[in-house]
Amino acid sequence: MKKDTIISLKNITVSFNGNTILKNLNLDIKNKDFVTLLGSSGCGKTTILRIIAGFVQPDSGSIFFAGKDVTKLPAHKREVNTIFQNYALFPHLNVYENIAFGMRIQKKTEAEIKNKVQEMLKMVSLSGFEKRNIANLSGGQQQRVAIARALVNNPKVLLLDEPLGALDLKLRKDMQVELKKIQQKMGITFIFVTHDQEEALSMSDTVIVMDNGNIQQIGSPQDIYNEPTNAFVADFIGESNIIDGIMHDDYLVEFAGRKFKCLDAGFAKDEKVDVVIRPEDIEVTSPENGHISGTVTSVTFIGVHYEIIVDIDGFKWMIQSTDSQKPGDVIGLILQPDDIHIMKKSEHSGEYGDYSAFSDEMYEIYEENLLYDCSCNVSEKK
Repeated sequence: MKKDTIISLKNITVSFNGNTILKNLNLDIKNKDFVTLLGSSGCGKTTILRIIAGFVQPDSGSIFFAGKDVTKLPAHKREVNTIFQNYALFPHLNVYENIAFGMRIQKKTEAEIKNKVQEMLKMVSLSGFEKRNIANLSGGQQQRVAIARALVNNPKVLLLDEPLGALDLKLRKDMQVELKKIQQKMGITFIFVTHDQEEALSMSDTVIVMDNGNIQQIGSPQDIYNEPTNAFVADFIGESNIIDGIMHDDYLVEFAGRKFKCLDAGFAKDEKVDVVIRPEDIEVTSPENGHISGTVTSVTFIGVHYEIIVDIDGFKWMIQSTDSQKPGDVIGLILQPDDIHIMKKSEHSGEYGDYSAFSDEMYEIYEENLLYDCSCNVSEKK
């Protein structure tokens, strides 16, 4: 176990009702890190959190806390605390008593309780809210009370199970910043569970991307976004064009009918690969000035830019640009070496990165709705 590791999961296997949720999972979490478990519903991220908390006993494997085996240690004896999505605050207690509850269980003196509660209220910017009824607080304020209550007993690790899910978008973004500040000020390990990619990238020191009970990649937000290990990660973290390619040599790849210089090496000669190109990295130009060209099939304005779908030899790319185009326009695409990322083929190859599937599906829905509306109108006229 590494010196700076606070939690280590070794060969963890968990099954529910005959379904394997986690199989031989191994994971080390660094001390004082803000770690995010990221993945879609059912991928196993919350199960990992509950195993660390002691709420779920693994079928096999071991859990170590600062080098000590805590696999059989009950939840209330572990130096962790958990914040749930519903906050689990006591509605019959005011803000002060909610925060003080854990200290009262530990039989702390009233002076100790008062000093610590005031410290926590200041930490979460709720000084003066001591006597407020929980029901009279906003969602964001309730969230802050839950954080203060979880931190008042000085846990070594704070577990957060999608705690921002019930908040509106603006408040959610505010709380993302606030949580990161609190984590840095307290200097303890935060393990955060979410399915929101932007949330994970904006808050974390380390992101753990999961799918179907397996860890797909562990790295910094920059590594996860810029250097995805496979097609699943590339598609899950933001939008990605993922094209079949051939790595002819170090720094030379072929895709979309021509060869491009890239920054990747270490592949076998003429190895088949996945080529990842982020939509925001593509420069739009005239067809004659582009490295490749295609026909615009749809344009969607989403505020800060346009999402442009371009058909290139039957494969639909997404481009994000501040300049609009019109469906039917033929445009050129310019790609620089650092816009192109090469990945080895994996079990996820071919599943993601072609925007024709999305476009075709939406077009079919549109056609079905149109036929339905027409049939309704005919029936009404009869």
